[in-house]
Amino acid sequence: MSAPGAAGEERVRVVVGASGDDGEDRSTAALARGLRDAGMEVVHAGRSSLEQLADTVVQEDADAVCLPALPADAAEVLDRLATLLAERGVDDVVVFACGADAELPGGTRLSPSGTAPAEVAGWLRGQLIGEPPWSPRP
Repeated sequence: MSAPGAAGEERVRVVVGASGDDGEDRSTAALARGLRDAGMEVVHAGRSSLEQLADTVVQEDADAVCLPALPADAAEVLDRLATLLAERGVDDVVVFACGADAELPGGTRLSPSGTAPAEVAGWLRGQLIGEPPWSPRP
């Protein structure tokens, strides 16, 4: 985690990326704003390949990485991202996504489409700094 914020709390740094169409760009920007408003440092990677996204996570020393809109092959995409991070020696980054239900590889998390960014931020803080966990609504 990055340096403490103004209130002395640990700041969470999240890389948010997109790899698809304009609708995905809007979802990415909305989630990035919501996480920032929740007090997190957000690095908006824009449209990036998975390799570029993994490199950004390393360069920014991020705590988490998110793909706000999942493609049809979500499990493969997230598994590939986790593999790329592992190849770069990164094993302590939370990988998560937002979108329709999908079978995801271990170590990743899916939040349903339309989940409020504040809820995503609460869950993420729980994963990283032990705040009470959030679970998606049924």
